[in-house]
Amino acid sequence: MKQVVQNYKTGELALLEVPTPACKPGGVLVRTRFSLISTGTELMKVGEAGMSMLAKARARPDQVAKVMQSVATNGLAATYRKVNNRLDSYTPLGYSLCGVVQQLGAGITDVAVGDLVACAGNEHALHGELNWVPKNLYCRVPGGVAARHAAFGTVGSIAMQGVRRGEPQLGDTALVIGLGLIGQLVVTLLVASGARVVGVDPDPQRCELAERAGALVCSNPGSGVVDTAVGELTGGHGVDQVYLTAGGSSNEPVELAARLSRDRGRVVDIGKCRLDLPWNAYYGKELDVRFSRSYGPGRYDPSYELEGRDYPIGYVRWTERRNLECFLDLIARKRVDVEPLISHVADFSAAVETYQALDSGELKAVAVLFRYADRPTDPLAAHEPAPAALPSNGHTHSPPRQAATARPGRPRPDQALRVAFVGAGNYASSMLLPHLAERDDVELRQVVTTSALSGANAARRFGFASAATDVDAVLGDPAVDAVFVVTRHSSHAELTCRALLAGKAAFVEKPLALTDAELGRVLAAIEESGNDRLQVGFNRRFAPLLGQAKQRLGRRVGPATVRYLVNAGQLDHGSWYGQQDSEGSRFAGEGGHFVDTVSWLLDGDPTAVFGSATPGQTDLQVVLNYGDGSTAVITYATTGSTGFPKETIDLMADGKVLRLDDFQRASVFGRKRWSAPRLALPRMARGSDKGQRAELDAFVTAVRSGGQMPVPVDSLVSTTRATLAVATSLATAAPVRLAAPATTAASTNGASTSGVHA
Repeated sequence: MKQVVQNYKTGELALLEVPTPACKPGGVLVRTRFSLISTGTELMKVGEAGMSMLAKARARPDQVAKVMQSVATNGLAATYRKVNNRLDSYTPLGYSLCGVVQQLGAGITDVAVGDLVACAGNEHALHGELNWVPKNLYCRVPGGVAARHAAFGTVGSIAMQGVRRGEPQLGDTALVIGLGLIGQLVVTLLVASGARVVGVDPDPQRCELAERAGALVCSNPGSGVVDTAVGELTGGHGVDQVYLTAGGSSNEPVELAARLSRDRGRVVDIGKCRLDLPWNAYYGKELDVRFSRSYGPGRYDPSYELEGRDYPIGYVRWTERRNLECFLDLIARKRVDVEPLISHVADFSAAVETYQALDSGELKAVAVLFRYADRPTDPLAAHEPAPAALPSNGHTHSPPRQAATARPGRPRPDQALRVAFVGAGNYASSMLLPHLAERDDVELRQVVTTSALSGANAARRFGFASAATDVDAVLGDPAVDAVFVVTRHSSHAELTCRALLAGKAAFVEKPLALTDAELGRVLAAIEESGNDRLQVGFNRRFAPLLGQAKQRLGRRVGPATVRYLVNAGQLDHGSWYGQQDSEGSRFAGEGGHFVDTVSWLLDGDPTAVFGSATPGQTDLQVVLNYGDGSTAVITYATTGSTGFPKETIDLMADGKVLRLDDFQRASVFGRKRWSAPRLALPRMARGSDKGQRAELDAFVTAVRSGGQMPVPVDSLVSTTRATLAVATSLATAAPVRLAAPATTAASTNGASTSGVHA
């Protein structure tokens, strides 16, 4: 299918061929009939993409601050890879459309195949032929509403939420500053609510359009016409509400709002304009400044938008979806007419040229629609039956299981390792794929992603032969030797099981599992398939600097004491790492790194775990005991300074001390002191080699040769059990004893065998 995309680094616009999105549970697959260009928001993105890098930095100082913090924490090289991955990728455009339901995901009962629906969301209602849309971001279009009008649903919801924030009452006087698409809709909704409306915009055509919609007076802000009208309408008191729907860098809108507002009036910011509030003016009138967050309550809440958890109507009357339904109802009842706002309708095939004409000013428009070609299977096309359900999407069928005695194949010595990736997010694209893409002995065969565009980006950047959204296609492909699972934590165990049962070597990013039950299923898959070709992304044991330090420390005689300080820092707002109900705790997701590193340093597996935490479990102390009497304390803290190194390790034994500073400098103190050579560059410019390249080298070599895997399965299991035991210890305030793992006899000594023995 085709989708409109833009490269933020180069500014390139393209109509790109991308994989068809999968129809996941909790949503519907929609074939687009009309999608609406937001001439404000989208053209701002298009304009920013065409800027120089310096201009982009000036336009987004918030992102610059994040980049500088990443440089301080991770070094220049790692930050460059991360930033370049994000910039040099195609990003989608669009967030408001109307289309026909093509397929229902599991759990969907409120619509049927063939229904006309309006859809919302900048990740789901994109300018593309097909979109997967979760339950709370679509609604059925009422009878009598044209598809081209229903495509305004999302933008109408934005305007509606802004009006709700202003709380207009019958007889109020409202001022709308900025009469673009959102401003025009705000005017229409205010008029429908019984308010008297005055508008401001430098474009006389937009002023005329707003007056036709019911505004009493609209004019250029510098003409004095609006000032006079406000004085006459309000008896000199000023307007009750001001709605800021203008964009740009001028501070004139907020100054005008203060001048024309009444005492204790309300100022609602809906657009993205400069908000340098003149203190005296706003304080003197005690103005109530409010923000309107997009489509309404539920926006930016993953549990609402992605998981379909609605807010009870008794507590939240107007949510995103209820706003969308309300706006369409107003259209159906002829209280809102969006037809006069449509300046241009373009065929979707001309999408790039349309954006370019808008950006250059050649096409002046309030609202522009893309019209998509009717398909023979479209039930709204003349006299055609409803489409049949699409083929399996990878979420309902499991791959064929191999016999328990079957062994996974491996490539011939002269053949490249044929690799598939399930997931291609920022970590995979910055830390794994660049290393694999440069190897002659690896063939990047398939990439599977939830987002069709993510797969297309990965294929373009790293040379995958194909991109898809169907996991079954990868697991059933006999030409794939190894599968990399680089998805969110909650899917790791299931996908690992499926890869092993399909006879593939599996590389799964940490964690291997989030519960003991999930870990048990992984072990059962190993036993059933006879396939123990498994690696978990515990990369720190492969870090060259730490390996040198361990070698310099030499063989231990007595027990060791280890202190591992992890300055984890705060999560970004909205990070999926914070979704503990579905993705596990932060330590469950990340702690395996540190447990594995300690166990590798001590050449053993933990025998007991004890956890202690500050209130809210923001900071953890994890004590590990080992069979030789060694102990380790892992401090996992989120409340430290961002200027302090992220990871420091101290190991003491036999009169010697090993010290590692954030994988950038290492020392061993003994009869002689050894220190890794200092780098000439300042700390911010240095990179931290945490072993990803060496880890991948070891995995590729093992799978191609059929030799032992880099880390025995028993060790992977022990690390996972110890990590999960921390939560049990915190809940019981008691130590947790760990039984020795019972997996393969081979994994005990590091060799690979074809069987699994209890």
